Amino acid sequence: MTEQKKKTAAQLQVLLGASLWGLIGLFNRQLTAGGFSAQSIVTVRNLGGLLVLTIVLLLTRREALKIQLRHLPIFFGTGVVSVIFFTLCYFRCQQIASLAVAAILLYTAPAFVVLLSALVFRERITRRKLAALLLAFLGCVFVSGILQGGLSLSGTGLLMGVASGFFYGLYSIFAPFALKHYQPLTVIYYTFVFAGLGSLPLLRTEEVAPALHSLPLLGSVAGLVLIATVLPYLFYTRGLAGVESGRAAILASVEPIVAALVGIAAFGEPLSLGVVLGLACILATVYLLR
Repeated sequence: MTEQKKKTAAQLQVLLGASLWGLIGLFNRQLTAGGFSAQSIVTVRNLGGLLVLTIVLLLTRREALKIQLRHLPIFFGTGVVSVIFFTLCYFRCQQIASLAVAAILLYTAPAFVVLLSALVFRERITRRKLAALLLAFLGCVFVSGILQGGLSLSGTGLLMGVASGFFYGLYSIFAPFALKHYQPLTVIYYTFVFAGLGSLPLLRTEEVAPALHSLPLLGSVAGLVLIATVLPYLFYTRGLAGVESGRAAILASVEPIVAALVGIAAFGEPLSLGVVLGLACILATVYLLR
C-alpha cells in the first residue's frame, strides 16, 4: 500500500470512528427513558467497554495486554484526564446550559488539538488546516441550531463547556505517545482500564439494576458499549496512527452531523436548514483535508 493510500485509509478510519460516536444518542435516549442518569450511563459505558475488551483480548490477543509500568501515566491521561473529565464537564454543561450551547463549546476541541499539536508534535498550522477548522466549527454551529435563538450562558456553563472541549481533545494528544510503543488495541484497552475503574464512584446501582431484567435496556447497553464506544475508539485510535492529531480532531467534527441525522431518521426530528448547511460545511472540511 502506497503512503498516500495509507493516509487515506487512516482518514477514513477517523471519519468512521467519529460517525459511530454520533450514534451514541440513539442508545442514550433509551437508557434515559429507562431511568438511567448521566452518571450511570457514563459508568456503564466505560465499565462495559473494559469488560468487552478484556474478554476479547484474553480470548484472542493476550500479547496485547503486556505494557511497561513506566507508560501507565499515558493511559491515566487517555482514560481519566480525557475520557472521564471530558464526560463529567460535558454533562455538567448540559445541566446548566442548553444542549446546543454545550455541543458548540465541546467542539472547541479541534482548536485545542491544533494548537497543542503544534506545540507538542511540531505540526504545522497551515492555512488549509485553519480554513478546515473554521468550516468544521461553523458546521457544528449550524447543526446545533444556536443561530435560531438567543444565547444565554453563565460563567460556570462557559467554563464547563470549554473544559469539556479541552479534555475531549486531549485524547488526540495523549494517544499518539502510546501508539509509539503499542498497537491500537492495547492503547484502547488500558484507556478503559483507567476510565472504567475511575468511573466506579459514579455508579448508581439502583438505576442500573432494572436493566438486568429488561431486554430492551440490555440491548441499549450493548449498543452503547459495542457500537458507540469500543468500535469508534478502535477506529479513531487506529486512524491516529496515520493522521496528524490536529487533522484527525477536525475530521471528527462529522460526529454532530451524524447525531443530527440519527435524530431525523430514528426520532422524527425535522430536517432543518441548519443541518443541511452543517453537512455542507463538514463535507467541505473533509475535501480540504483529503
